[in-house]
Amino acid sequence: MSTLTIKYFGAVAEVTDTLQEELDIVDDMSVQSVIDACLQKYPRLQSMSFKVAHNQKITESGAVAPRDEIAFLPPFSGG
Repeated sequence: MSTLTIKYFGAVAEVTDTLQEELDIVDDMSVQSVIDACLQKYPRLQSMSFKVAHNQKITESGAVAPRDEIAFLPPFSGG
């Protein structure tokens, strides 16, 4: 079975208690379905603010493929 990599950063990593994990991909899996799976696995994420990056681009939509990377990013600022 094919997998994708999920990475967690900052406060999100503290909630999941991991920095990275693999997820098996099923047919027609989307970025949103990955988010939903993570919210189900880690219910505390539901009350957090975060952005999601798919292959280093901020988005919450689109299809995922084997070896893709999904990153959960905490709020950040810069200048």
